[in-house]
Amino acid sequence: MKHPSHYDTNIETSIRMSHVHLKRGKEEVLLSKALWHKRYRYYLNYKKLPGSPDIAIKKYNIAVFVDGEFWHGYDWDNKKQKLVRNKEYWIQKIEENINRDRKKDSLLIDKGWTPIHFWTKEIRKDLQECVRRIERLIKEESR
Repeated sequence: MKHPSHYDTNIETSIRMSHVHLKRGKEEVLLSKALWHKRYRYYLNYKKLPGSPDIAIKKYNIAVFVDGEFWHGYDWDNKKQKLVRNKEYWIQKIEENINRDRKKDSLLIDKGWTPIHFWTKEIRKDLQECVRRIERLIKEESR
């Protein structure tokens, strides 16, 4: 059995990372289907907007992002202290992602869009509440 500080080899890391899918994750599919069933129409991975929102509801200028906890820095101040392998690399990578998220949100706002972010675990835990949050935004945008 491996010692916990020697989690895996570069080959094992490479194999694990090859299974990471950046588009159309399970939670994104759940959220988009729930919106579709409520008759909201949207574009997926809309490349005409900053950050290519996972779901772009053009009628209401709402840009929806489904963010993975690790990649987008959920509870980052705590999590970065617990990194063991390639700590400097991951801190730089995740902090770049966090900064990129902030910048794309600012660019979207400048274009008259409202960005909204969901953690994947939020969608898994309470999909209907995520849909309600989007519906509240739609009502605000409809005024």
